[in-house]
Amino acid sequence: MIWAYFYVMKNEPEQVHEVAPNHAQYWRQTHASERGGPFSDRSGGLIIFESSNEETAAETVADDPFQRAELLAHWRLKAWEPVPSRSNLRTLLAHR
Repeated sequence: MIWAYFYVMKNEPEQVHEVAPNHAQYWRQTHASERGGPFSDRSGGLIIFESSNEETAAETVADDPFQRAELLAHWRLKAWEPVPSRSNLRTLLAHR
């Protein structure tokens, strides 16, 4: 399954700046993250990742250094069903 992890940071820029490298390294090391990054105003971010079920997805999110450092004001984890683009759809249909 594909998951969307949306989060909003607390207004603690010094702590966020200190933890951000660990957060980025964590998501690189999970090898589950497909896409992700901060919002342009650095108020939070969005990570799209794969996990077999909601329980393991929640465990992955719980281990995020931003979560462990209690730097998030709000966050959501939702199963996501992306709609393929037309070019990707043609490729998918050609392989059936």
